[in-house]
Amino acid sequence: MERKIIRVAIDGPAAAGKSTVAKIVAQKQAFVYIDTGAMYRAVTLKVLNNKIDPNNEDDIEKMLASTTVAFDTSNQQQIVLLDGQDVTEAIRMQDVTSLVSKIAQYKSVREKLTIEQKAMANNQSVVMDGRDIGTAVIPEAELKIFLIASVEERAQRRHEENVKRGFPSEYEAIVEDIKARDQQDYNRTISPLTKADDAIELDTTSLSIDAVAQKINDLIVSIQ
Repeated sequence: MERKIIRVAIDGPAAAGKSTVAKIVAQKQAFVYIDTGAMYRAVTLKVLNNKIDPNNEDDIEKMLASTTVAFDTSNQQQIVLLDGQDVTEAIRMQDVTSLVSKIAQYKSVREKLTIEQKAMANNQSVVMDGRDIGTAVIPEAELKIFLIASVEERAQRRHEENVKRGFPSEYEAIVEDIKARDQQDYNRTISPLTKADDAIELDTTSLSIDAVAQKINDLIVSIQ
């Protein structure tokens, strides 16, 4: 019997635990994991590397014409490829983190990456996380989750992640950065961060990552 295709859309603000949870769920269910945030980060990294004015959408749109973002999962881990080069670690640098919400609000960037993301979710079971997955990318997803957490909790998670990766990190600066990113994400004109009407909201502030993943896995089982 053919296995039912189930697409899981996980949305939420910065550092709500989306990517970590999505990876666990995808592995448990043997679904394809798609980190859309990494795609926006890769474009942002290219803007920085090419010294393009982040306020000049026209130049960014021209850059996009010769830009490819892909994932390599052949070695049991997701490698982010920008124009064929491994940028998995580089896209997590603070200068990228601070700029990505601005770059992601541009219509040309969102249109290009949304088309690619829709194609990735076509005819296969996926766990896709981001800001507008359940509202813009795959609004027909069989399961939609909206993760939230307090700013302080999200900042602490991001700080610990930076320390683990060996990146410079200051908790108070991260708090302010997350507040600024929330402001941009919730209020941008194109595909703002918003909870889909049929999404299930999960507050992860007082939950472990494994507990959140288990809740989502239970929801998947309920619709299989």
